[in-house]
Amino acid sequence: MRNPNRFHLLEYFPCFLLLGSVIHLVLATETDPILLNCGAKGDANDYDGRKWTSDVGSKFASAWETSIVSDAAAQKPSVPITPYMTARIFRSEFTYSFPLASGRKFVRLYFYPATYANRSASNGVFSVKIGPYTLLRNFSAAETDTNLNFDFISKEYSVNVEFGTLNVTFTPAPGTPNSYAFVNGIEIVAHPDIYASKGTAVTVGTSTAPNIDNFTALENVYRLNVGGQIISPSGDTGLFRPWMGDTAYIYGSAVGVTVATDPKITVNFPLGMPDYVAPLDVYKTARAMGPTAEINLGYNLSWYFDVDTGFSYLIRLHFCEIDSNITRINQRVFEIFINNQTAETEADVIAWTSKSKVPFYKDYVVFLPRGSPRQDLWLALHPNTALKPNYYDAILNGVEIFKINTSDGNLAGSLPVHAPKQPIIDPSRVLSHSSSTSDSKVGIIGGGIGIGIVGVLLVGLFFFMRPYKGKRGTNPSSSVGPSGWLPVSIYGNIHSSGSTDTTNTTGSYASCLPSNLGRHFSFAEITAATNNFDETRLLGVGGFGRVYKGEIDGGTTKVAVKRGNPLSNQGLREFQTEIKMLSKLRHRHLVSLIGYCEENTEMILVYDYMAHGTLREHLYNTQNQPLTCKQRLEICIGAARGLHYLHTGARHTVIHRDVKTTNILLDENWVAKVSDFGLSKTGPAIDHTHVSTVVKGSFGYLDPEYYRRQKLTEKSDVYSFGVVLFEILCGRPALNPTLPKEQVCLSEWALHCHQKGILDQILDPHLDGKFSPESFKKVAETAAKCLADDGADRPSIGDVLWNLEFALQLQESFGEGSVEVEEGISEEGISDEMPLNASFNGNGNNSRSYRLSMRIGTRSLPSRDLDGSSSSAFSHRS
Repeated sequence: MRNPNRFHLLEYFPCFLLLGSVIHLVLATETDPILLNCGAKGDANDYDGRKWTSDVGSKFASAWETSIVSDAAAQKPSVPITPYMTARIFRSEFTYSFPLASGRKFVRLYFYPATYANRSASNGVFSVKIGPYTLLRNFSAAETDTNLNFDFISKEYSVNVEFGTLNVTFTPAPGTPNSYAFVNGIEIVAHPDIYASKGTAVTVGTSTAPNIDNFTALENVYRLNVGGQIISPSGDTGLFRPWMGDTAYIYGSAVGVTVATDPKITVNFPLGMPDYVAPLDVYKTARAMGPTAEINLGYNLSWYFDVDTGFSYLIRLHFCEIDSNITRINQRVFEIFINNQTAETEADVIAWTSKSKVPFYKDYVVFLPRGSPRQDLWLALHPNTALKPNYYDAILNGVEIFKINTSDGNLAGSLPVHAPKQPIIDPSRVLSHSSSTSDSKVGIIGGGIGIGIVGVLLVGLFFFMRPYKGKRGTNPSSSVGPSGWLPVSIYGNIHSSGSTDTTNTTGSYASCLPSNLGRHFSFAEITAATNNFDETRLLGVGGFGRVYKGEIDGGTTKVAVKRGNPLSNQGLREFQTEIKMLSKLRHRHLVSLIGYCEENTEMILVYDYMAHGTLREHLYNTQNQPLTCKQRLEICIGAARGLHYLHTGARHTVIHRDVKTTNILLDENWVAKVSDFGLSKTGPAIDHTHVSTVVKGSFGYLDPEYYRRQKLTEKSDVYSFGVVLFEILCGRPALNPTLPKEQVCLSEWALHCHQKGILDQILDPHLDGKFSPESFKKVAETAAKCLADDGADRPSIGDVLWNLEFALQLQESFGEGSVEVEEGISEEGISDEMPLNASFNGNGNNSRSYRLSMRIGTRSLPSRDLDGSSSSAFSHRS
């Protein structure tokens, strides 16, 4: 007899097939971390105790015949065996396929450039892709390691897996002869979606930012335990992230103080914040500025990070108020600046968390526009003074920096520039550990997974330098160092006053310059670059000498070549100052020194070529198209940022001493760059207010207080910059002897007109009807305040910068178009169509006071009055 249920079972057969497929998928999907030791002959543990499995015969690839495995021909002492001493090598495109559950994954790639199977390390040039994302393009591990002075590297990415498989594809570079791709290790770790923006990230310097969602890929470029020790992957929260110390990234000698909790005190995560965001060890240590308010007010606690341009970056700052003395709001309030732009004006950890010993993090997004392939990304903290907190101090516990993919899925950047090898590694820049065993273990893992130069410096130190106390070495990526040198007016033609120390430059002399001050050109190279100083290439003539346009490196790089005049009073000392300063000062708004030549009597400086010349060439006595109001403001903001960096961002305060429109240069993108540092001077020490020196500078821009007292401060630069501001408003020189006596000096005449309320009558005619009245008023007030006779009454360059940025916001909201003329101001407020000839009283205010506000990021900020007061604390610092 037939079973009647037999046919009913057949009805469920498709369900059984589906269930079997699901079971197969679940069994095939990797849930545990994948640690793939490529090319290895068997499983092995790394120094952190984690087990790595060999990829030989693994299920993650099928076309093994297109690849080979090889041991590294040699092992450098700092290189761990696992996973670096074996590699899989690809001569054609090769893909690893990892079956994974959906969700976010950390993908870490490990590289040790060495000779594999008789293949030169220099031929290891390749690209890496994960799905639609390009992680690396024309990547050379050998060149990267050489340029950064370390032995092995790793790259960490965060990508979202949606369809159950993650494909990692290696492709040799087609343009490189005998190229191949290789990898030593691949690590994949699932992680919660803890970096999604969800609309909470603060945008810095722009009104929009990329949304970090499931379609976003991230590359971790830095992860620091600020003020604390290295945390190895096994010390993380199960996500196996390495955390490096921050010491090597601190700018200058102003390192602040480290802060740690009492071992008996417990740090508790707040409700809603997962405890895997960062290890407790990150929140139990911190770096603060120090106990002395006077010192803290005189500097920024700053870190700098070498990054690619053309990308947005997610910057996550970790905070936890662990000082037992700080338990209430407004006890420690500080400002946060990212890449010379304001991110926070009133950072108060207690206000964010409601109580002490509670972790907190905040995300910021900043975009670095394309310029040079790489530049320093700056992070700086400074006490807030306007709120008058109990302590003028700042604190930070941790930093994570991620590169965000571009719209076409690209994360690949440029190779780092070559850094000179350090003959001595400074042990004082590495935090000690409790035991030698721990030292070795943590040092090796930190280096192996390191996110920058410090990784290998640490392991090299642990293996070789432990017994020695070396002299403090120069960080190879350091943008700046001790001041000692600066630039000359590249295209300028204004004579300097007060120079009495002429230097005889005839005859030959031995080089008095260190060998690490940039590229040293031979005179033959210079003559070839300038076609034997062809007069058709002459760009300008200044106090130092003549400036020519040149081409170096086979014509691929345009440069400005400044040839010193032996008869000039700007002699050897200014030449040395120029080189020493610019070789150690690096900033987007400072002109870049490429190198120099000092053969026999020649004193030649080589700079980046500035396609649009000087600011002065676009203001008056020129056939160039007049600059718009917005362009003028953006140029002044750029120059102010450069000066602000000199005053507050460098290791020592640098006073320019020759700020003028011929020393503000414009590149092909109209980015302003301060130049001409030949007269610059290192500023006073913290416990001094000025530098006593012989008066030097340019007539028309010279600070009268400095001229009378021969006491130089950074406020002398502020005075000169005030003259520059009036030049961009009035479109006339600082000195014009052809005018009536009372009008010859622009600073005196503009102040007079401003006090009489008739400054608009001497406005550049090209700006008539195009300047926002509010913006014009703000710039005029700022310029007038800069020209105060007493330096103490002048604003800082940071305050000047803030007001200019505010003026730009007003101008952008107003637009560059013409406006209708309207008489006066309505009782309801200021009309957007208020004419420029509206009457102002003597202090630069109209008869009815008002206050406008602007938005920076997600915060509404009021305009700062020039006496420093405002309804909300804000002081712009680099």
